[in-house]
Amino acid sequence: MSEYVMRPKRNNELWLTEYSTDNLKLSMRVKSVLHSEKTPYQELLIADTYEYGRTLMLDGAYQLTERDEFTYSEMMAHVPICAHPDPKNVMIIGGGDGAIMREVLKHGCVKKCTLIDIDERVIESSKKYLPFAGCSFDDARADVKCMDAMKYIRETDERYDVVIIDSTDPVDFAAGLFQSGFYEDVKRVMTDSAMLSELTESPFTDTDIMTQAIREMRKVFPCVRMYWGVVPTYPSGMWTYGLASMRESSFEPLRMVKPTRYYTSEIHRASFVLPPFLEEMIK
Repeated sequence: MSEYVMRPKRNNELWLTEYSTDNLKLSMRVKSVLHSEKTPYQELLIADTYEYGRTLMLDGAYQLTERDEFTYSEMMAHVPICAHPDPKNVMIIGGGDGAIMREVLKHGCVKKCTLIDIDERVIESSKKYLPFAGCSFDDARADVKCMDAMKYIRETDERYDVVIIDSTDPVDFAAGLFQSGFYEDVKRVMTDSAMLSELTESPFTDTDIMTQAIREMRKVFPCVRMYWGVVPTYPSGMWTYGLASMRESSFEPLRMVKPTRYYTSEIHRASFVLPPFLEEMIK
């Protein structure tokens, strides 16, 4: 007597997986792979996914997705710019996809936005495959430099009102980030009233990096605060940011910006209200 065994149906599904920790991962089902290459600095992959649309991955980590990137880009850009009294000159370290620069250039008061990303291939690929992010590169106020940001800030004579650090994880060519020496270098190119914003990772998956970043910023700047928001495709979904100023500041919003999908003046204020567990972590 024969026995019929039900077996899973074979298929050709392709999934992208980021390992957030050794025991946590996030996967997305892929419609199509749009671009893949090994640049001189990292593995670059752009794919179209069913759940979150087009996504950029670097070295196996999600950098942005079409569906939720605004939750991150708006908070990185608008919090420091809206809190600054007169932000004319802005620098972005990293951010080669262009999404944060797109948000910065929504502010008419910004006269120039300098973006420094070491990997030219990220910029060119974003222009081609991620137009919702890379649309800002053609703006007349965009000054794009493909080079080592650390070298640039040590040599430039420019001074910036707002600095936004959209870095990769602090490994390999980015290993010097989140250190007081790096912040000292950045401080040299900041004006007397300048502000700096930086991603400080997740309190659940990257606790050590988060606390180190805030601790090192406090060694250099007189006024440092943490704010937070949600980014669904970043590890744990809860994301933190560091905000530093060259002088004492309340970081209150001083201007409006439109259009936005996440950021408002109310969200700006609320983002500085930290849950008790997070306050305890960064004491």
